[in-house]
Amino acid sequence: MNLCHCGSALPFESCCQPFHLGEAFATTPEQLMRSRYSAFVTAKASYLLSTHDPDTRQGLTEQALKQSCEESDFIGLQILDAPPFQQDEGEVEFRAWYRQGKEILALWERSRFRRLDSNWYYHSGDIQPAIKLGRNDPCPCGSEKKAKKCCL
Repeated sequence: MNLCHCGSALPFESCCQPFHLGEAFATTPEQLMRSRYSAFVTAKASYLLSTHDPDTRQGLTEQALKQSCEESDFIGLQILDAPPFQQDEGEVEFRAWYRQGKEILALWERSRFRRLDSNWYYHSGDIQPAIKLGRNDPCPCGSEKKAKKCCL
């Protein structure tokens, strides 16, 4: 059994994969955010593009998203805040940990989501400065080991 990349502790096949295959649709902003993170990990660029708000795509292409996925080495996701969403708007604050050379850094963003025609879409986000993981910090992959003994 392969656990889902989003950190839910559920099997990928019953967590984010049904969204990627179009068999299910996210019912909350957090669920969409988690499924988009998994799509970055698994290079599902078509899913990333289809779940990006059409009003804020501004020339974003499937090819550019695929390249971004292939250049990324994501190792863990932390949901920092997912307040109750309003009827058609929601936010999720997260850290997506990734490896860059011999360092582990976090993309830290507060994302905004919008519901259109019953489906949630990523709208925009505010990115914070990258965070560098310390050698003695817990590894973000979920192993419960220190980073220096795990992914560093």
